[in-house]
Amino acid sequence: MEAFPTGDCIALDPLVARVLAPNPSPFTFTGTQTYLVGTSDLAVIDPGPDETEHVAALLRAIGDRPVAAILCTHTHRDHSPAALPLKAATGAPIIGCAPLVLDDSGPRADASFDISYAPDRVLADGETLSGAGWSIEAVATPGHTSNHLCYAVRENGALFTGDHVMGWSTTVVSPPDGDMRAYMESLARLYERTDSIYYPAHGEPVTNPQQFVRGLIGHRKQREKQILKLLDEGIGVIPAMVERMYVGLDPRLHGAAGRSVLAHLVDLRTRGLIAGDGTQWRMT
Repeated sequence: MEAFPTGDCIALDPLVARVLAPNPSPFTFTGTQTYLVGTSDLAVIDPGPDETEHVAALLRAIGDRPVAAILCTHTHRDHSPAALPLKAATGAPIIGCAPLVLDDSGPRADASFDISYAPDRVLADGETLSGAGWSIEAVATPGHTSNHLCYAVRENGALFTGDHVMGWSTTVVSPPDGDMRAYMESLARLYERTDSIYYPAHGEPVTNPQQFVRGLIGHRKQREKQILKLLDEGIGVIPAMVERMYVGLDPRLHGAAGRSVLAHLVDLRTRGLIAGDGTQWRMT
């Protein structure tokens, strides 16, 4: 059996179940994971793409249980579009991140923004909602996108991390909306928390959250050091940096890697360490 069977409702703990959407790609890994939180009434986190097969699988998993809320971590097309058909089928409100649409798809088709997203309620950092046996707190984690939220379940110590922390790969941070400084600050915030497990939208659960986040922070700092070294060597264009920094990377992911390099460069320029116009970069 597949480790991640598409469309099946898989119980992960007494309060959490997962349904995998059929949208695997080099950017989404096995696909987007939609989570159901609760037993008698439910919160649906990251409803996923608006694909008939996936929406039908979610409705089978929900059954006759009421849905208290449909929560979205952010508004990329692989996360939020199924909110509308799910709302139509269940009557549940769409709650969570703020709407955000930019004309910036970057290098990955799945990362374009969902123009259909229309929340009934936007959650601010620290706001909560609750159902029978569960309560969920919004945790603002800008960086991957400026509107990104994670969701903490108080009863079981779980944090649903969307694309801010993934279980299979590092997160793409793509300017202009993606912001490396904000992303690093959000990672630092998660490192200070005491969540016991992360459920990401892509990849396996993270069972050692603090250690995992410390590794992500270290990885980004190492990338920054690599960029500064390359600039010091006179290599000031992103494609050449990607070739040196991401040896062995699937060529289909070079564009995404370049976007994260750009995010580092913009951050370094903001801090006054380098100069550049977006195409050619240099040490100051």
